Amino acid sequence: MTTGTAVQSEDFSTLTDGTPVRRWTLERGGTRVRVLTYGAVVQSVVVPGRDGARAEVALGLPDVTAYETYTGPYFGAVVGRYANRIGGGSFVLDGRTHRVTANEGRNTLHGGGRGFDKRLWDAAEVPDGVRLSLVAEDGEEGFPGRLAVSVTYTLDEDGALRIAYRATTDAPTVVNLTNHTYWNLAGADSGSALGHELRLAAGRITPVDGESIPTGELLPVEGTRFDFREPKPVGPGYDVNYVLEETGGEPAAELYDPASGRLMSVRTTEPGIQLYTADHLGDGPFVPCAGIALETQHFPDSPNRPEFPGTVLRPGEEFASTTVYGFSVR
Repeated sequence: MTTGTAVQSEDFSTLTDGTPVRRWTLERGGTRVRVLTYGAVVQSVVVPGRDGARAEVALGLPDVTAYETYTGPYFGAVVGRYANRIGGGSFVLDGRTHRVTANEGRNTLHGGGRGFDKRLWDAAEVPDGVRLSLVAEDGEEGFPGRLAVSVTYTLDEDGALRIAYRATTDAPTVVNLTNHTYWNLAGADSGSALGHELRLAAGRITPVDGESIPTGELLPVEGTRFDFREPKPVGPGYDVNYVLEETGGEPAAELYDPASGRLMSVRTTEPGIQLYTADHLGDGPFVPCAGIALETQHFPDSPNRPEFPGTVLRPGEEFASTTVYGFSVR
C-alpha cells in the first residue's frame, strides 16, 4: 500500500515588523523538504547519499531575519514577476512602454526592488504538499496587470520535488517565474560545490553583454567551456541561460556529487535553464560557489526580444509551468 506525503506546518519565526511566518514540512521516500511562507522559500532539502546517510543539500538560512538580511542571493526563493533580467528597466507591450524598478544598475533583476521573494504568501495544504499563493497588484514594481500567482510544492512517490507554477492576469503583462535554490549535493555545510559533475541537454546559450543582458544571439556551446552535453565537473564563473533541447523524456539536467553518490535530475516544461555558480557568495554564511543554481525559466530580457520564446500573459490565459527535481544515488 502506497502512502502519500506527510505534510506538517508550524510557526517558524517573525519578520522584523512582527508578522508571523509559517514553515511547511513535506516528507516522502527519503526526501524531506521545508518551505516557508516568506518568499515561498525552499529552506531545506534533505536526501540520502550512497551510504544511506541523509544530508542537507539546499543552501538555507536559520530564521526569517537572515532571509531579510541576505536578500541578494535569493536563497531558495520564488522570484518574479519576471525572473532574471529586463534590460534598461523597461519594455514595450501592445505599444505602451512600461518602466519597471531598476535594482541592478539600470536593469531589473528578479522582479525589482520588492519581488515575490520578499512577499508573504498564503498557504494551504493540498494532496502531497502545500500550495502558496499571492496577488501582485497592477503597477507593483511597474508591472501592468493584477496577477494572481500560485506555487505548489509536492513530493512524488519516489521523493522527487515537484514545483508547479500558475498565474492569471486581468490585463496584459509579462511573467517569468523560477525557484532560486542553490544545490550542494555534498552537503550545504561542505564548502564549495565546484567539482560537481553536470550534464545539460543544451547545445546553445544566450550570450550576454557587460550588463548581463542577452545580445539576442543563440551561441553554440560546441568547443567552448559552456558545453555540458556530456557530464563534466563544474568550474567557477557561470551565470548564463541555456537553451534546452527536446529530450524525449530524459532529464534536461543532471547534477552529480561523486563523493556522496547523490544525483539530482531536473525535468521542466520551461525552454531555458540558468546555470549560476554563485561566485559572489561570501558576504553571508556561505563561501563563494557554495551552491549551484539551476533555475528553470524563460529567457532573460524576453520582453525586449521578440525572437525569444514569448512571456506575455493575457486575460483569459493561464501561465502554467512545472519543474521536477529528482533525487537518487549512483
